[in-house]
Amino acid sequence: MASRRRLTGESVLLEALCDGIALVAFAALLFGVGMRPGAPGPVTERPLAAVVEEQPQAEPAVVPRDPRHRILAVHLSRRYGVDPDVAEEWVSAAHVASERMGVDPLLVLAVIAVESSFNPNAESRAGAQGLMQVVPRFHESELEEHGGRGAVFDPTINIVVGTRILEQYIRRMGSLEAALQRYNGASSDATARYAHRVLAERERLQSVIRRFESTLVVL
Repeated sequence: MASRRRLTGESVLLEALCDGIALVAFAALLFGVGMRPGAPGPVTERPLAAVVEEQPQAEPAVVPRDPRHRILAVHLSRRYGVDPDVAEEWVSAAHVASERMGVDPLLVLAVIAVESSFNPNAESRAGAQGLMQVVPRFHESELEEHGGRGAVFDPTINIVVGTRILEQYIRRMGSLEAALQRYNGASSDATARYAHRVLAERERLQSVIRRFESTLVVL
């Protein structure tokens, strides 16, 4: 029994020694340290920069996504026939622009839905263009900051400019309904039909988020 214990102890020691040798070998391989054939001692260490250059570059860290953005993107993809990954980019852009300008991001997405049905190439007979149907001749100064009129068909820029216009109207008009009617160029419509469509769409998006958050509570 004693000999078996001694043998077991020797085995453990041998395994530890092998592990140590393997670790040293791995370090030597990683940092370029090794033994020259026939040389009495270790070779000089290679510059770390050279080793780093030869190592495959690590993928950049993935920035965690807001799951609500993805849920909205999937909903918009199904409703408007947009690629879900593209829809998620636009949802994120709407949130960034809205946070910067103090506007409800779901309101911005609702305006996009009503104005263009998430078609970045949409163009009206009145000259409104892009996701938020910005009219370049009325908002040249805003577009000039982003390269001129041609930038109106860049979805992200269109969202930024459209959100800025919407924020200005909200401040000037005194009510959200009036601001939305002004955005649509329909201030004279006493029924506020456009505003009601946008607000109904925003409510639909809010319900998508509420359903998602309710599942998190259950889980």
